[in-house]
Amino acid sequence: MNDSIDLNEFHWLLAVVQSIDVGVVVLDRDYRVQVWNTFMENRSGVQPKDAHNQLIFSLFPEIDRQWFSRKVESVATLGTPAFTVWEQRPYLVRFENYQPITGNEEFMYQNTTLLPLRSPDNNIKHICLVIYDVTDVATNRHQLQAANAQLQQLSSTDRLTGLYNRGHWEESLRAAYARHQRYGNALSLVMLDIDHFKRVNDTYGHQAGDKVIEQVARLLREHARDSDVVGRYGGEEFGVVLSDTDSTGAQTFAERMRHSVEALEVVYNDQRIRFTISLGVADLNQPSNSHADLIAWADQALYTSKKTGRNRVTVYEQV
Repeated sequence: MNDSIDLNEFHWLLAVVQSIDVGVVVLDRDYRVQVWNTFMENRSGVQPKDAHNQLIFSLFPEIDRQWFSRKVESVATLGTPAFTVWEQRPYLVRFENYQPITGNEEFMYQNTTLLPLRSPDNNIKHICLVIYDVTDVATNRHQLQAANAQLQQLSSTDRLTGLYNRGHWEESLRAAYARHQRYGNALSLVMLDIDHFKRVNDTYGHQAGDKVIEQVARLLREHARDSDVVGRYGGEEFGVVLSDTDSTGAQTFAERMRHSVEALEVVYNDQRIRFTISLGVADLNQPSNSHADLIAWADQALYTSKKTGRNRVTVYEQV
């Protein structure tokens, strides 16, 4: 009777191992396959009879042999399970991803468990490898991260120009000012404004005005270095934070921008639009209390450029 019950239990256990939706592989201490369930057969295309007594490393050459051996020996020596998670190691064995909903992933993401299997004499002679398909979890995480990154970008950029919006740009200036206060590196600011922009809107229409703003933003991106921070300050006004740059270098940048815009012709609905910009430059070669001082100085220099004829660069000088 007991033998019959044991046989039934063994039969049920075998049925579960074969039908369960996880990979189950039992290895001997020489890393040869002793059990290979249906999940492994379906995903690998290798039948149990062909997998039996094969080295796991021969079946899956992508396994890091040195790393995996250390894991298995630790499980066998300590008699405790070991685990891997997809965030640290995307997969142990490379299976194609066949899930229709998460079909955009190239491979199956996996968590794995290594379990010590004790024999009747209490020795650990076999290790059970369990492979879990967590592709849906990984995909959801990736989609969430992408959505968060997109939201972050939307919250920090100006929709029309793709430049930083005023809030993010000013935070970047504040951070650059803090670095200047700590390390004493040079820091300059260029503020610029499109001359007679209202006339552009009134003459050609607001959509043409948007096109003009977009083209100024494009030129700013072309002239700025990777370390510069370019933002749309508001309306037709822009700001450029130039770290490790004094007023002389900032003036050179501003003049290049001025000449580029002066030579630019924006075509919109067969209309050719020419325009200019005025610019103000300031740096931190005089005492300041906050980043707002730099904005005020550059803005004051910009106002001087406007007042004295436009299409020019003015460097702020403290009176």
